[in-house]
Amino acid sequence: MKTIVIYSSKTGFTKRYAGWIAEETGAECLPLAEAKKKDLAGYDAIVFGGWACAGSIKDVGWFTGNMDRWKGKKQIVFCVGASPVTPDVEKSLAQNFNEPKLEGANVFYCPGGLNYEKMSVLSRLMMRMFVKAIKAKKDKSATEEEMARVMSASYDISDKKYIEPIITCLRG
Repeated sequence: MKTIVIYSSKTGFTKRYAGWIAEETGAECLPLAEAKKKDLAGYDAIVFGGWACAGSIKDVGWFTGNMDRWKGKKQIVFCVGASPVTPDVEKSLAQNFNEPKLEGANVFYCPGGLNYEKMSVLSRLMMRMFVKAIKAKKDKSATEEEMARVMSASYDISDKKYIEPIITCLRG
């Protein structure tokens, strides 16, 4: 099966996962800017990876806008975020694909992390404000306490094991 993995990555976590998927499947791997210039008609499977941002997937509009053109091809989206896999993350991810026309896509979540050093000044400021707001909240839950602690500095929870369901989907 001729496969292409296309990604949009800001701090490197999504690019890492895209590379792992391409390596495991022998797929071509391109950043979105390059893939937009390419004719994808010759591919049997199109995999798109974007990063999570406030409950949405960065640049997923490009993918969803082309889904009708790719009918008959395997279509997979993976999203990389700073959170571990939780039911809330899965629910948020599903909201990006709740329209009937988008039901043909297989959607997956892969935990990545935070890399403050690679973030833009604005993104870094927004994350710091978010953490500060969590810390200032009265009656925080244990989950919120842990989130504020972990998100106070850069961290990496990415793991190659999270591509296994994507690989299974591609081969299945």
